[in-house]
Amino acid sequence: MAGDTAVNRQIRLARRPVGEVRAEDWAHGSEPVGVPGDGEFLGRTRYVSLDPAMRGWLDDRPSYLPPVGLGEVMRAGSVVEVIASDHPKFRVGDHVVGAFGVQEYAVSDGKGAITVDPALAPLSTYLGALGMPGMTAYFGLLDVGALKEGETVVVSGAAGAVGSMVGQIAKVKGCRVVGIAGGPEKCALLTEELGFDAAIDYRAEDVRKALRAHAPDGIDVYFDNVGGPVLDAALTRLAMHARVVICGAISQYNNETAVEGPSNYLSLLVRRARMEGFVVFDYARRYAEAAAEIAGWIGDGRITVKEQVVEGTVDDFPETFGMLFRGENTGKLVLRLT
Repeated sequence: MAGDTAVNRQIRLARRPVGEVRAEDWAHGSEPVGVPGDGEFLGRTRYVSLDPAMRGWLDDRPSYLPPVGLGEVMRAGSVVEVIASDHPKFRVGDHVVGAFGVQEYAVSDGKGAITVDPALAPLSTYLGALGMPGMTAYFGLLDVGALKEGETVVVSGAAGAVGSMVGQIAKVKGCRVVGIAGGPEKCALLTEELGFDAAIDYRAEDVRKALRAHAPDGIDVYFDNVGGPVLDAALTRLAMHARVVICGAISQYNNETAVEGPSNYLSLLVRRARMEGFVVFDYARRYAEAAAEIAGWIGDGRITVKEQVVEGTVDDFPETFGMLFRGENTGKLVLRLT
């Protein structure tokens, strides 16, 4: 049923990280491959999603999801191939997206799982542009950000899975787009391949001064993925009635001290602006709507899918996860289990 092996290798949380996640925070373990019961299926993992939000799931503090428990398999979205099934909706050979965790095999009752078609898009894309990052960009920009044609959009973490989609959707909607990213290669990607109007290298430029140059009339929608000083700089350049969308704060996730909050928040008062956080799960009932529209944009060439697929095994998860926080990934980061 599980091929040549009856062992399910897994990555579990061994201890709660303090600051940067280290190798010792993970446990490499194994257990027998499970057998699906009535109303369940067994899937073999093909792709594992790696996302900055996963860092927050490791901390024992209140959030939009319970923290991963010590000793538990690390939570992660993944694509599995059904290899045994006693579930009426999932057949052997189906490919299914769900929160199956960082492990080679998973037994599931199918709750929250969605069958996807590899003939329509690469399986990895269902974890990226057609998965949570794409949904996050779509609803964060269009619903929370209330985007209007002709506006100026600035997005931080612009070369990442969410940011690259935010900028491209904004261009589809007829807006001027400025991306903030780290390094000349990522900035070139934004303007030369993804169609951004301008890019700011936060490592080499004065972000506040660059925003004055690239958004001279102010920022109508600022989509924030990084927090910290970059968010603070953007707050000084808001247009009247601007919307600041708080999606993430990757610059702060590994802090060993208090999170650095925005000191320029009074700009919200002066510019009659608003700053709002959101969690994409709140839009779950509308995922199909967003996926259909994004797929159309990909199909007609208006959106370019950017993915970085790392080939490896479950044991390569910790090192691959660290790429997110070292700025080594471009676009959606995925681990393909070989």
